[in-house]
Amino acid sequence: VTCNCFTISDGELQEIGVGLYPSLSLLNHDCRPNCVMVFVGAKLQLRAVRDINPEEELTISYIETLSLTEDRQRQLEDQYHFTCHCQHCDFQDKDGLMLSGRESTWRPLKEALPRLEGLKAELDWQALLQGCSHLLSTVGSDVPNQNLYKLQMTDMALDACIHLGHWEEAAEYGEKTLQVYSQYYPDPHPVHGVQLMRVGKLQHYLEHIEDALDTFKQAYQVIKPTHGDNHPMTTDLLTRMEECRTEMVQQSSSKQ
Repeated sequence: VTCNCFTISDGELQEIGVGLYPSLSLLNHDCRPNCVMVFVGAKLQLRAVRDINPEEELTISYIETLSLTEDRQRQLEDQYHFTCHCQHCDFQDKDGLMLSGRESTWRPLKEALPRLEGLKAELDWQALLQGCSHLLSTVGSDVPNQNLYKLQMTDMALDACIHLGHWEEAAEYGEKTLQVYSQYYPDPHPVHGVQLMRVGKLQHYLEHIEDALDTFKQAYQVIKPTHGDNHPMTTDLLTRMEECRTEMVQQSSSKQ
């Protein structure tokens, strides 16, 4: 059960349960897989995110891959009892980007993460936001946005702002992550699509209509292959894009 169950998630990738799907349990792992799995209720769909050659093995990722090679390998060894030697691991091709900047500048971010994750688990959003914003302002541009620890902290600040209703600040944090997400998820990936949708919703709520439409379009380019035409998230995106277009026409008419 530990090795073969899948975490069932909703449209926002929030965990809502576990399920055993024997046929899909046969799929092997790759840290840059050619397929992803998405849920519609308790129904599990396997969807390709790249062109797949005849007789090429279908692969999925057993874990969230946005982490250093040694951390991914350790998690796979602990939970699934194998050492990953996929191309992504053997070449450690993203590790340099994840550790960009001088270690002396990003180490305080890394050391603070466990405490901040504890605040998030306790739902202490105010303390979490204060901690994240202080550290992020302290390191400033000395740590590139691509740095893994800065990205994780920016994401936590985004979560805190949303829970506290600080919409402008949330949009600012979210927008900082988008280019970084596109670098770490070169293929369509649900995590990237959900992040784009979150930022697009914030921009739309703040009446940054053109920005929202552009972000929703980017989200659609990810969600369509990862979720399919009939998934509720895909239809929701199409509705939101149409709302933005209608509002832009109304704004243009009112100016005339």
